[in-house]
Amino acid sequence: MIESEKYLLNANDVVDLLGVKRPTAYKIIRDANIRLAKAGKLTIRGKINKHYLLKMLDVSEV
Repeated sequence: MIESEKYLLNANDVVDLLGVKRPTAYKIIRDANIRLAKAGKLTIRGKINKHYLLKMLDVSEV
């Protein structure tokens, strides 16, 4: 599979993207997935949609 753009980020990706420690990355993913689940959206444990994460953090595309 050719990976042109990752849509789902794991904790290591969040660490690289935001410069936080791994436990913080897991907390960010967990909190975001709780929000998405309450909104009736499908979530995948340990993964977060890149665009949703950037929107949640009010950051434009990196």
